[in-house]
Amino acid sequence: MNTNNKLKKAYAYRAVQEKLRNKALSKGVNLIAPESIYLSKDTIFGKNVTIEPYVVIGSKVKIGDNAYIKSFTHIEGTKIEKNVVVGPYARLRPGTILKSNAKIGNFVETKKATINTNSKINHLSYIGDTIIGKNSNIGAGTITCNYDGVKKHKTKISDNVFVGSNSSLVAPVKLEKNSTIGAGSVITRNVKKNSLAITRSPQIDVKNYKRKKKK
Repeated sequence: MNTNNKLKKAYAYRAVQEKLRNKALSKGVNLIAPESIYLSKDTIFGKNVTIEPYVVIGSKVKIGDNAYIKSFTHIEGTKIEKNVVVGPYARLRPGTILKSNAKIGNFVETKKATINTNSKINHLSYIGDTIIGKNSNIGAGTITCNYDGVKKHKTKISDNVFVGSNSSLVAPVKLEKNSTIGAGSVITRNVKKNSLAITRSPQIDVKNYKRKKKK
């Protein structure tokens, strides 16, 4: 493709984006710095939606009432219900469903995941092939280990579950209602309701330890 054709294509894309932004603005979507936001033709917006700068919305996205999308977020193939907050720096991949009042924080990636009402994934997590119930909290650094190198497996997290930071949930696995996962755990078996599951190596303290010094 020569330079002229590239320029024509770029100008055409810019014109399409400007049209999509104007259409969203006319429907009441609050685009902050609209020139930095990229939309798709099939995006469906609810009422009182706010989108901060540098957000990319791909195809097959539906955003419900009062949703707030923070900067540097990438969304595709996702359904977002009312009163949901996403980002900044979140990546929502196809098959993601965020129920009302759910929260996805910074540096969180989801794929084929349903996050139910009032559940939160606030920081630094990968949640894939997962169903999370209501009122559950997923701690920072939590990963659903859904791929064994050949097949994808599912993680099921029930209502009122608390997953401590830096935990790995090795699918297939189920965390039942009101269960708690201690921080730093690798969970490979189902956890029963009202239980605490924790997997850690014993801490060893060496008294009066002297560090090696550079020569």
